[in-house]
Amino acid sequence: MEESENLIETLALEQIEMNLFRGVSPNDGFPRIFGGFVIAQALLAAYETVPDRVCHSIHAYFIRPGDVRIPVLYEVDRSRDGGSFTTRRVIAIQNGKQIFNLAASFQVPEEGYEHQTPMPMHDEPETIKNELDRMLADFGDKIPQQMIDQMKRPRPIDIRWPDPQNIFKPVPKPPRKQVWMRTKAPIGPEIKHQQACLAYASDMAFMETALRVHGLTWQTPGMQSASLDHAMWFHRPVDFNDWILFDQDCPSTSQGRGFIRGEMYTRDGRLAASVAQECLMRVKT
Repeated sequence: MEESENLIETLALEQIEMNLFRGVSPNDGFPRIFGGFVIAQALLAAYETVPDRVCHSIHAYFIRPGDVRIPVLYEVDRSRDGGSFTTRRVIAIQNGKQIFNLAASFQVPEEGYEHQTPMPMHDEPETIKNELDRMLADFGDKIPQQMIDQMKRPRPIDIRWPDPQNIFKPVPKPPRKQVWMRTKAPIGPEIKHQQACLAYASDMAFMETALRVHGLTWQTPGMQSASLDHAMWFHRPVDFNDWILFDQDCPSTSQGRGFIRGEMYTRDGRLAASVAQECLMRVKT
């Protein structure tokens, strides 16, 4: 059985003072902290100050690269506790400087009108190879051993791409793609954990939708890319132990930035969340 990272354990926070929490990023071989990791931990920090309400939206900015070698401090500002809605602002700090900030809104659960866009046409996840198997099958003789070892590291999310880009000979593709995702290690039913894991995964395989339009990949010589901001709306409860279809499109790239939108559907067709992000994408020559 494939070894898996337990995402809930990885995201766990230590409270060091009222409204102040500390998190540690896994050193996975990359110099920068993965953006989805900081999003998820900031959301969990906000949840520590909101005991009885459910997050319905987050809006975040990436300010500086996070250093995997040192802990991250999360300072929560209790902006407002209203009758139906609660607002929190979270600042992530390293070396005395902001690296990230997040605003989150929470709501008392209530019944309301129901409407959603239908789930788009899709391939089933069981018909698609997982990321590691696909890469080894398609490019095994071209991938450096160091990259293979990196790919074999225990990872928390199973990702399957129906229409992947050729990372060695990329070609322009339509500005739309789908990705199936689910956690590898089981996560419990607590909604804060489900949302945190979904937020973590929402920053995976997202920026590539903007790059693929121009036949670019993260291996393109001179490529400089980074998440600039990230927004997410939680529409309905989700069980991320089961497959989620992340349907994405890129309506615009301009001025060194790409804009990507995404909708996350449960296996049975319920729209669970919507996501939007702007990313930096430039090639230095």
